Amino acid sequence: MVRKPTLFLRTGLIGAGMMLVAAMGPSVFGEVQPGVWEISGAPGAKVPLRQCFGDLRALARFEHRNSNCSAKIVHDSASSVVVEYTCDGADFGHSEVDLLTPRSLRISTQGISGGLPFNYVLQARRVDDCPKTASFARH
Repeated sequence: MVRKPTLFLRTGLIGAGMMLVAAMGPSVFGEVQPGVWEISGAPGAKVPLRQCFGDLRALARFEHRNSNCSAKIVHDSASSVVVEYTCDGADFGHSEVDLLTPRSLRISTQGISGGLPFNYVLQARRVDDCPKTASFARH
């Protein structure tokens, strides 16, 4: 006798599919590549910053890119993503990342960092691949 899939099995498959979509991340970040990005407009920086980003989602929380944060996608389309995030302590942020070209993003961000408000717009441009680091085995 052949049994039809149960509701439990169907629900599990739907849930697994939703987790897969969530794991893929926002559409905008699927259009750009990790690498060295030149960031213009960072507060206090007189010249553009260059930083290697392996995970481009960190650009959405640029102010807190070196902090432990959790993020929630508020809006996601092919050319824009809005992210809200909270970090350790009382820090948080709200960022809109707009895809200009596959090598160029505009990031509007605001929130609280170190107890003080921030609000600025960044221009991010991919300029190179991240340097490959040599790994040496220890004997």
